[in-house]
Amino acid sequence: MPATRDYYEILGVSKDASAEDIKRSYRRLAMKFHPDRNPDNPEAEQQFKECAEAYEVLSDNQKRATYDRFGKEGLRGVPGHDFRTMNVDDIFSMFNDIFSGFGGMGGRRQTRGGGGVPRGYDLETEIELTLDEVLTGATRDVEFKRLAVCTKCEGTGAKPGSQPATCQTCQGQGKVSQQGLGGMFRMVTSCPHCHGRGSVIVDKCPDCRGRGRNSLKRKLSVKIPPGIHDGQAVRISGEGEPPAPEISPEGKGICGDLHVVARVLPHDKFERDGDHLLLAVPIAFTQLALGANIEVPTLDGTAELTIPPGTQHGALFRVEGKGLPNVRMKHQGDLVVIVQLVIPQKLTDSQKELLQKYAETEEVDVGNGNGSSIWSKLKGAVTGS
Repeated sequence: MPATRDYYEILGVSKDASAEDIKRSYRRLAMKFHPDRNPDNPEAEQQFKECAEAYEVLSDNQKRATYDRFGKEGLRGVPGHDFRTMNVDDIFSMFNDIFSGFGGMGGRRQTRGGGGVPRGYDLETEIELTLDEVLTGATRDVEFKRLAVCTKCEGTGAKPGSQPATCQTCQGQGKVSQQGLGGMFRMVTSCPHCHGRGSVIVDKCPDCRGRGRNSLKRKLSVKIPPGIHDGQAVRISGEGEPPAPEISPEGKGICGDLHVVARVLPHDKFERDGDHLLLAVPIAFTQLALGANIEVPTLDGTAELTIPPGTQHGALFRVEGKGLPNVRMKHQGDLVVIVQLVIPQKLTDSQKELLQKYAETEEVDVGNGNGSSIWSKLKGAVTGS
């Protein structure tokens, strides 16, 4: 186990992170540190392999439990991979299920349709939104880097006027095989010399230094639809990367997509539950006892709410259409208000006198409660159960 840092720290997640959070973080970091996107940067390749090692452990429930209890010492003797010596493409092939469904970098050989057309990498970036912007929708400028086919060598990586030479290590096959233990099997991997291309560049293109791709900065204006949820993504077709050089040196085929993932920031007043908004409103004893008309805040202003006489602490009220829009359907959620009794901390002498007189007349049967918690009532009001 080569990595020395804590696996959770490497992936940037907490120790109680869900499997989906761990997968999402690994996918994002793998794209960020991929050597193709960080040419001549050995530190990025090291971080790429470090992330793969952390994910291999944390994505396996048994290995994760052992690691949580005993640390890396507990993993000694547990079967694993030496990511320091592994080829980058082989690492992606190990976790292909993460990237192939996303169209990601592990999908180098992924095709679209029945014609076997090469498809490039998908990319992912994140934006932050306020709850107010979820209500109305928003427009965001996003900046990102992606690889593009080198215009000077047209993706071949060779200096104009020269040609790539056949790789002598794999004899142009792009793969090599190694004899397994006892000669019982052979393991086929990408050629470490040509990285699966089957050819090597003798005279490298001065612009891309033989890679066939250059890093390109992009800036796009992205429209975020109203009602989007945290973790949902807006897909921008064709703004990913071209097919990998070993699949299509000239970059012919279909570019991947850019996925702009929304991260919705917490609000200081409202909690979100699907398309509904939840709001706790403080209210005085006299308003609950005598009834009142109060004004409650909404995301786009205020709303009038009638409190009937005798309303109890924790009662729920629904303000229709004052929640959030549904991102797919043309309807708006509701605002669910829970009233909370506020007891004054200081009373004047006259207030104390009035309350003492009232106390002499009141009768309260404390045995009539039904035991239902406020949050159970809140859940029932939102879900309709």
